[in-house]
Amino acid sequence: PEVRKIVISRMARPEEVLLYEDENGQVQREYSKDTDSIVLYKTMRECLIFLTHLNPHDTEEILVQKLARIVDGSEYSFTAVNTLSWSVGAIAGTMNEDDERRFVVDVVRELLGLCENRQGKDNKAVIASNIMFVVAQYPRFLRAHWRFLKTVVNKLFEFMHERFPGVQDMACDTFLKIAQKCRRKLAILQPGETMPFINEILLQLNSIISDLSPGHVLVVYEALATIVGAQVGPQRDQLVKSLFLTPNELWRGLMAQAAQSIDVLKRSEVQQQLLNILQTNTRVAQALGQGYALQLGAIFMDALNLYKAYTQMVSEIVAAQGVRATHLLEVKQMRSVKKEILRLVEAFVTQSEDPQSVAATFLPPLMESVLPDYQASIPEARDAEVLQLFSSAITKLRTTMQELVPNMFSAVFEPTLAMITANFEDFPEHRVQFYNLLRAINQHCFATFRVISGAQFKLVIDSIIWGFKHAERNIADIALNLLLELLRNVQNSDIAQPFYQTYLIALMQDLLFVLTDTFHKPGFKMHATILLYMFRLVRFNQVTAPLFPSPEAAPGMTNEAYLRQVLADLLGRSFKNFLPAQIAHFVQGLLTIDDLTLFKNHLRDFLVQTKEFAGDTADLFLEETQAAEVAKTERQRQIDLQVPGLLNGLTGPNDDD
Repeated sequence: PEVRKIVISRMARPEEVLLYEDENGQVQREYSKDTDSIVLYKTMRECLIFLTHLNPHDTEEILVQKLARIVDGSEYSFTAVNTLSWSVGAIAGTMNEDDERRFVVDVVRELLGLCENRQGKDNKAVIASNIMFVVAQYPRFLRAHWRFLKTVVNKLFEFMHERFPGVQDMACDTFLKIAQKCRRKLAILQPGETMPFINEILLQLNSIISDLSPGHVLVVYEALATIVGAQVGPQRDQLVKSLFLTPNELWRGLMAQAAQSIDVLKRSEVQQQLLNILQTNTRVAQALGQGYALQLGAIFMDALNLYKAYTQMVSEIVAAQGVRATHLLEVKQMRSVKKEILRLVEAFVTQSEDPQSVAATFLPPLMESVLPDYQASIPEARDAEVLQLFSSAITKLRTTMQELVPNMFSAVFEPTLAMITANFEDFPEHRVQFYNLLRAINQHCFATFRVISGAQFKLVIDSIIWGFKHAERNIADIALNLLLELLRNVQNSDIAQPFYQTYLIALMQDLLFVLTDTFHKPGFKMHATILLYMFRLVRFNQVTAPLFPSPEAAPGMTNEAYLRQVLADLLGRSFKNFLPAQIAHFVQGLLTIDDLTLFKNHLRDFLVQTKEFAGDTADLFLEETQAAEVAKTERQRQIDLQVPGLLNGLTGPNDDD
């Protein structure tokens, strides 16, 4: 008992969620970064869970008695209320359902009474935050008790009007968690009710969100969209219309004003209103998926016209003031609206269940608006979201995008390549999205590479080489994966032999270059995989076109013999501290070993003998280290699953559906 009392009285603070607005006007949810506190909470939580399993009644009795002393005032303090509530939340899922029901009802009832009776905004805010924390930890209980669930949600709506710092954050985040775990209960008609609760919420939505900031409103709309998504067919469509009643009314009003005078769109408050409406649509599209199609259809053409209008305005300002105009607040706001339109379409496309409709209805007019702007803009005014949108569209719609990709590729490839190859630092977002786009095209629309010009295809290969030589690991990783997937696609195509004849030796040389420098060690696994793949192509006569210059070739020269000669010459010039016999032994292994594990060991043996890698080989074993960590994590998860409550309702599976 004493151990339980100490753990409960000193329970550490759990992970918190904070809302903030980034430099682009995007509202983000950020988890608290107090790592030491979070680690301590997880350890103390596990300890209390095991102690509860040893004697659940003793833990319950200690918590109830402590709560009683807090309520009567003898032990009331913010710290006491916090540690008690965190402890109650920590043991969620450890009791059987009957005991849990009685326990949760008692705790929440006492905390609600405490909130009512305590005077002062500070007191009420602390108690309210703790009530919300506790109820969010018990989704199983909430799903099983409709009346209590409804009461809790209504209480959250009350807390959304509380201006004390942190309370609205907690109320909105708790509502989202409950919506995700109890969405069907909130979406369908419950016994004794005249309508589904979601309908009641939508009828009073304007009142519920009247005191919330735009960031909090986004969270509420995401939660409501999650609930609406539990419905299907006409019922869902009607709920979507009700959900967007106010935003659409405001949108139509702004569009009508813009039709009268385009200068309305230059006003800062109008730009912020448009951004808020578009962000709301994006959140709903992400949560609702295909059910959002009706709403997108209602605003899509207006959104495209808005994109064109801001494109024209930005172009005019940049033409008059030059590159520095991109740093002006009014230009940043205009670009924020443009970016949000792209994010909205991307959110819908990635969740869509009707690829034919998306490819035929939404993307062609979008491309007509977006691609000319991207091509004509100065590099500093191009949005990486354009690349991200088309990458996501190709990944989702696959071959359905094939007819649209060549025009898109022609518009964005060379302008972006010129931006990112000037140095290794500028336009970091464009770099990542550029390689993601190339990879998506290769994976799903490889035929595009067969119809572009030879000069453009050479630029694709050059950009891949430049990518896997990049110092940024994420870019190098994408480029390496892209290269391996491209080689596999080429092998099964009619361009294989010309490709091998033109690029294979050069690709091998560049890969050996990054393999043997010390800047790209984390890519060792992919370096080895790709090199083995290419060597096997030659060894097993998949390369029938001559890799060697025919006029200069010795009689009887084969591709394998020529490759052996090229490798020995390259390595001999690069590693002068190696004897010819050592080089020959290494090359022999490269061209005879089939097994990837043995091949990697052969490469490691060579690398550790070089001066560059002496004493610093940890990254060469990164794959094995990561695999061991994954296996360890999975073993621990399986153990945790055997202990009720250790993986509670928020981190465990959603059994609502």
